[in-house]
Amino acid sequence: MSLAVVYSRGRSGVEAPLVTVEVHVSNGLPALSIVGLPETAVKESKDRVRGAIINSHFEFPFQRITINLAPADLPKEGGRFDLAIALGILAASGQIPKNGLDQYECIGELSLGGELRPISGALPVAIHCRNAQRQLILPSDCAAEASLIRDAQLLPAVNLLEVCAHLSGRKPIPPSAASITTEHPLFDIDFSDVHGQFHVKRALEIAAAGGHNLLMLGPPGTGKSMLAARLPTILPELNEQQAQETAAIASISDQGLDVSKWRQPPFRAPHHTASAAALVGGGSNPKPGEISLSHFGALFLDELPEFDRKVLEVLREPLETGHITISRANRRADFPARFQLIAAMNPCPCGYLGDASGRCHCTSEQVARYRARISGPLLDRIDMHLEVARVPLEVLRKGSPRGEENSSDIRRRVIAARQIAQSRQGKTNSALNAKEVKIFCELPETGHQLLEQAMERFGLSHRAYHRILKVGRSIADLAGSDTIETQHLSEAIGYRKLDRTR
Repeated sequence: MSLAVVYSRGRSGVEAPLVTVEVHVSNGLPALSIVGLPETAVKESKDRVRGAIINSHFEFPFQRITINLAPADLPKEGGRFDLAIALGILAASGQIPKNGLDQYECIGELSLGGELRPISGALPVAIHCRNAQRQLILPSDCAAEASLIRDAQLLPAVNLLEVCAHLSGRKPIPPSAASITTEHPLFDIDFSDVHGQFHVKRALEIAAAGGHNLLMLGPPGTGKSMLAARLPTILPELNEQQAQETAAIASISDQGLDVSKWRQPPFRAPHHTASAAALVGGGSNPKPGEISLSHFGALFLDELPEFDRKVLEVLREPLETGHITISRANRRADFPARFQLIAAMNPCPCGYLGDASGRCHCTSEQVARYRARISGPLLDRIDMHLEVARVPLEVLRKGSPRGEENSSDIRRRVIAARQIAQSRQGKTNSALNAKEVKIFCELPETGHQLLEQAMERFGLSHRAYHRILKVGRSIADLAGSDTIETQHLSEAIGYRKLDRTR
């Protein structure tokens, strides 16, 4: 009888809990059983492992083999445990040494020929393995993703035979060096492409500087989607910790991680037919949704009223808390979701209310029903809403008289404002809580009087009160002012367009 223990990692949300693979080989009728709450793909690993061991020129034990995946109450899924199971069988049967196995963690799916195939979630595994101070043996196709983690000890392998040669001391696997890129990505779109709409560009600059939510209201074809698509060109790159969090979410999602863009803030634009599960995450094995994939980036919802009202309502909690908890009967997953909401909508069902063409024939009741698809509590959580009017034809033909600013100039101002906020409070202005707003968003007496008048005139909520102060703080930061002046506060109040029409 012989026992071998190999360490691996499971998946639970964005976490990678430790899974201890215990392999016991004993006399008896030949059989292989896997216990420890394995799903179908894990149970099928016995056939993959058998083929991989035989085709790698090892002997598969003709004995009773019991494999325990601990802890027993953690659901195990996928082919990520194949490599650990194969190594445990070989070590328990004496074909590779057991000594030193506790220094490693192993992940990877095996082909029948013994090649290592990539698995999802390699980056969270590398983070936890580094914290546990162990070396990580993983498929070479996952090395680029895992190498984004500084100080992680990575041993990328191509096949099972290469791993066994390393563990036997015959041919060590060369460690993979860390690969951390810091260059700002190049975009093929720019704010200078948009003629006119200077007030909307200004609003997007303020939103980028403070991480504020923004809603654009205007007829079709006025450039709302075009402007929103250019927001990533003025956003600062993520710091290393933020980049690791967003990369970990992308790593466990179905889309995978693009290593070349790991420092770029994510920008997601789901279609208005998206379900609530697609937006916030879900499934029997919970996976992140669009709001988590937008973590530390922007989520653009075009044609906002066309989204199902129940779908939009699920945004209310994560907009406040910055995370989402998905609970199922047998498991629970927490995903971060600190995203910036950028939305666009038409002013009425036909889209032409207030347009100079006079094409709109919608009644006031139709307009009210259309806008009622967006609830008051959700609108309250959007810091800025403004109108996007049609650009004159002369501007489209000749361009704006004063020229168009490019994204790099706007981005420099946004970075400077973000640095001011970071040095003052350690976070963006939109992330300030009520207590911090009182400390960092102080107003002069004239400012208090102006804000109180606006509150009474427009019937603003207390949440809107704090959001106006945060937007005013961002405007002051862009102006390089230590205090929120009256002109900064007036501009912030001007970005509450929909509060005046409800």
